[in-house]
Amino acid sequence: MEIPGEEDLEVEQEGEEAEKDAPKEVAVTKPPEQAALRNQFNYSERASQTFNNPYRERGTSTEPPPRTNFTATANQWEIYDAYVEDLEAQEKAKEKKSRDKDDKDKKSKAIIVETSAADEMFTRIGKPAKIVERMVNQNTHDEIAQDFKYWEDASDEFKGNEGTLLPLWPFKSEKAKKFSVTAVVFNPIYDDMFAVAHGSYDFLKQSSGLICIYSLKNPSFPEFTYVTDSGVMSIDFHPEHPYLIAVGFYDGAVAVYNLREKTNSPAYLSCAKSGKHTDPVWQVYWQENDLDNQLNFFSISSDGRVTCWRLIKNELQGTDIILIRMQPDNDVDSVGMDLACGTCFDFHKSTDYLFLVGTEEGKIHKCSKHYSSQFLDTYDAHHMAVYAVRWNNFHPRVFASCSADWTVKIWDHNYSEPMFTFDLGSSVGDVVWSPYSATVFGAVTDDGQVHIFDLSQEKYEPLCQQSVVQKKKTKMNHLASINIIQSLLSEMIEAML
Repeated sequence: MEIPGEEDLEVEQEGEEAEKDAPKEVAVTKPPEQAALRNQFNYSERASQTFNNPYRERGTSTEPPPRTNFTATANQWEIYDAYVEDLEAQEKAKEKKSRDKDDKDKKSKAIIVETSAADEMFTRIGKPAKIVERMVNQNTHDEIAQDFKYWEDASDEFKGNEGTLLPLWPFKSEKAKKFSVTAVVFNPIYDDMFAVAHGSYDFLKQSSGLICIYSLKNPSFPEFTYVTDSGVMSIDFHPEHPYLIAVGFYDGAVAVYNLREKTNSPAYLSCAKSGKHTDPVWQVYWQENDLDNQLNFFSISSDGRVTCWRLIKNELQGTDIILIRMQPDNDVDSVGMDLACGTCFDFHKSTDYLFLVGTEEGKIHKCSKHYSSQFLDTYDAHHMAVYAVRWNNFHPRVFASCSADWTVKIWDHNYSEPMFTFDLGSSVGDVVWSPYSATVFGAVTDDGQVHIFDLSQEKYEPLCQQSVVQKKKTKMNHLASINIIQSLLSEMIEAML
């Protein structure tokens, strides 16, 4: 057995001390590498430098103009001669101008003489030429004229209560191609004459207007045409003076044209000083002369005013008859209520002071000329704008109304509920009573159909329902009736959409 010596013990001790002094290994955990964040806005920062063009200098040298030295002495007679020469030159220039002016005057006088001679020649042959033109048209459209007077459908015996409409004359004008027909009315004295107003219902397509006066004797060309600065929205003939026409414009003005005058301008025209409307005038209506025996007519506009216009000397004097105010609810204070939009009106056939007013809110107000502060009665007639109200020509208590809510309603003005309601399936543009029967009326719709009703024959269905225009291009807006000739003429109104 070997016993370790002192040297071995020392070596072991030194080894243990060395192990103690040696640095201990420590386990270090590295943090996980984070992924680079991408910019969600796809932004990249770059430096850029524009290219600066080098400066250039450019110079030019010109040759100096030639110079000469001039010397002179100015005497009094030389100055005098210079002034005389200048005066003679001015006089020659004046003489030349006067000669040119005289030549122009002579040419203009010659043109005036030629035009006056042509006008005299035209006035001499104008009336005979118009008679010959009517004769040619009557010969051309003789079959249509015969059908207009004597046509009878042989198939009526087998149709029962169903009827048909026969198209007769189409009235067209080259000047009216770009316009919509906004109103039509027959002359109360001359049964073959009627007036057509042309304008536009589109607010963004407003331009000038046109008035055409047609005759059934000459359907190929209008008898009179008047070009207006604003679109014509309403028109009416005077019942006693057939040559006077009242006109309402889109800009709110009203005017009176005289067919006897050979001018294109109106005889009377309202202005801002006389109190013209601020919105389009949807209807005008002549009335009997007032106590001072002055001609007057009424107008209604979207600004909520019903105005009476009197023809005094050479101007129109307007007076507001009634202001159409919106009817407030019971819980709402009526102070500061806005004016309602008036769309149509009609005066009673026998009671002169009584009239009806239709509004854009669907209400019909019964009004009087003697009470301008309130309505006599209010009917909750329709759910949309009222386009026409018409008193019956024979029954003093009955009137009809039509609206954009597709309905035609027959009313007794003593009751708040309608007697008859007819749903026509499309917006109804106009309704007209027959001039020879108290139970016959007609209506037109936007889908191009004419509906004829006779309440004595059928109370629920129309006697005639016929399409007369194409649906896509045109629509029916107005209906007019001839007063003396006992037949209902449906004017095919082509209003461009």
